[in-house]
Amino acid sequence: MTALSLSTRKATPTAIGYAGAIVTVLIWANWILATRHTAETQMTTIDLGLIRYGVPALVLAPVWWRTGLLPKGVSLKLLALMVCGSGALFFQLTTFAIQFTPASAAGILLGGSMPLATALIGVLLFRERLDVTRWLGLGGIVAGVVILLARSLYGVQISWAGFTLLPLAALLWASYTHAFRRSGLSAVQSSAIIAVWSFLIHLGLAAVFGSSLTSVPLPEIGLQIVSQGLLSGLAATLAYGLAVQALGGTQAAAFTAITPVLATIGGGFLLGEEIGLAGIAAAIVTGAGVALSTGLLARKPARH
Repeated sequence: MTALSLSTRKATPTAIGYAGAIVTVLIWANWILATRHTAETQMTTIDLGLIRYGVPALVLAPVWWRTGLLPKGVSLKLLALMVCGSGALFFQLTTFAIQFTPASAAGILLGGSMPLATALIGVLLFRERLDVTRWLGLGGIVAGVVILLARSLYGVQISWAGFTLLPLAALLWASYTHAFRRSGLSAVQSSAIIAVWSFLIHLGLAAVFGSSLTSVPLPEIGLQIVSQGLLSGLAATLAYGLAVQALGGTQAAAFTAITPVLATIGGGFLLGEEIGLAGIAAAIVTGAGVALSTGLLARKPARH
């Protein structure tokens, strides 16, 4: 009975981690599609940032009010990596690039690069060890990006922003993943601090470059409040934080490789984007890599 209870307690956080990771990628796929949609509107990336971080900053105000803008015990270096890695800088890079990149390609270049960057940082800086199956999974992710590159060179053209800014943003997100893991903050506290700092940064950007929110139709603002603010800004950030706490940075980030498959399907059916055989192959290969890179199929040590 005692052994069964211990086993249940150990399994529960893992299950929560998997659930958080799956919720995150579902929301991110929706976020890519919603951001691609804004390319046809008058909303700027600053407008989107105000919504993306304004909503969670308001909802989580009691949290960041208690912790303060500079939480005790968290170094400025870690705090900066967290805010830049998943906050204002990350958002501006990805939003700008996604508006000029097909959803299927954006899903691969961003979602596929995230677990790769996270794993490499873990191995190179924190001496994490990956087994053979996880290396094979990461290899599959790289293969998907290579297929996409070939598609761009010989078929559908993808902008420079996609090939340069999205992998750079993935590197920022990987830095955030490891910084959050070591900050000692909870998922809720981290989300609150990132949201309020990023909202303040976007207020500064709006003061300098202006905002067009007052002239945007209310239905469009409502769509982005749900997609950018409630889902991506609040729910996905909390869910990913829980996944990192339960699974570790490298394994949680590996789930983001599911995003390319979902973004490819959504881009084709909802946005009418041309996918093609190469796009489908890239999405499948990249998505399949996650089954290995998460460690789900790794051989478990024998119990004696």
